[in-house]
Amino acid sequence: MAQPDDPEDFRDAPVAPRVRSGTLLLANTDLLEPTFRRSVIYVVEHNDGGTLGVVLNRPSETAVYNVLPQWAKLATKPKTMFIGGPVKRDAALCLGTLRVGADARGVAGLRHVQGRMVMVDLDADPDSVAPVVEGVRIFAGYSGWTIGQLEGEIERDDWIVLSALPSDVLVEPRVDLWARVLRRQPMPLSLLATHPIDVSRN
Repeated sequence: MAQPDDPEDFRDAPVAPRVRSGTLLLANTDLLEPTFRRSVIYVVEHNDGGTLGVVLNRPSETAVYNVLPQWAKLATKPKTMFIGGPVKRDAALCLGTLRVGADARGVAGLRHVQGRMVMVDLDADPDSVAPVVEGVRIFAGYSGWTIGQLEGEIERDDWIVLSALPSDVLVEPRVDLWARVLRRQPMPLSLLATHPIDVSRN
């Protein structure tokens, strides 16, 4: 009989009112600025220096193989670079999901973020990382906030703070991640998932 998957992958993620590493920032319906409209951001770091995250649902047309060929085999589909945000678009940041039961300690190039999520050093040897990760996703650029800036935007209702599941980070192609994350929330938040993509102005 096949091993059951990690139950963390299937549980309903509860609403997480506090920003921390491993939470999601979901663009609220009124946030229409093109860079972040309907975006789902995974928070990689949140500390006294500010907040760093990557947009999970902005695939680019650039194949991983054309930029970092050594990582193409480990990259999950679609095997393209993702636009992590408007900051430092010329720099790459990599996230990976650990295999169920795998331990990242002692593996060069991995830094634990939360749950089964790790940051992957792109200078590391992919062959040494491969045995412990299910897959990786590589982001060009990131989204950043200085100390207090994100809190102000949350108070303004620009962002909804939610818990992440491992499957959010390596979401498969053509999934509307923004709507999927909302659908698994309790009412009335789940109703926002039906919000139209194009809001026609009356």
